[in-house]
Amino acid sequence: MSDRITGPTVDREQLLYARILAVGMYAGLLLLLLTFALYVSGIVQPAVPIDRLPDYWGMNVEEYLQTINANYLHRPHHLAGWWWLTALGKSDYLNFLGIAVLSAVTILCFAGIVPTFLKKRDYTYAAVAVAEIVILVLAASGILRVGE
Repeated sequence: MSDRITGPTVDREQLLYARILAVGMYAGLLLLLLTFALYVSGIVQPAVPIDRLPDYWGMNVEEYLQTINANYLHRPHHLAGWWWLTALGKSDYLNFLGIAVLSAVTILCFAGIVPTFLKKRDYTYAAVAVAEIVILVLAASGILRVGE
């Protein structure tokens, strides 16, 4: 009998996925902290002044977006979907970058492990990972919608 205690083995893909996830999570968190600091410090001005936010808390999303656009942004249309990217000069929209990074981390994790699966000739798992990437990208783009 051996005195050596062994634990479960971890596949190379799992370690790579975990490393990408950790880096992406910390990058997203750091970005959230930095953009929030820019927001609350006033270094970058928000579209909606912080002291005016309570005026809008009772509104539904559609009403809020239309009102904010009419009162502050003055765009041809309100900033729904990915249109927030056009307002990154405003700190309240800049805050969304960290959320977008955190949301994209899973896609990056799957993209990172596909070459490892292909190298191992594990085409089934590679196909599943590619399918995950496609589904997540379509969902993030707004093309793939459920429950509307």
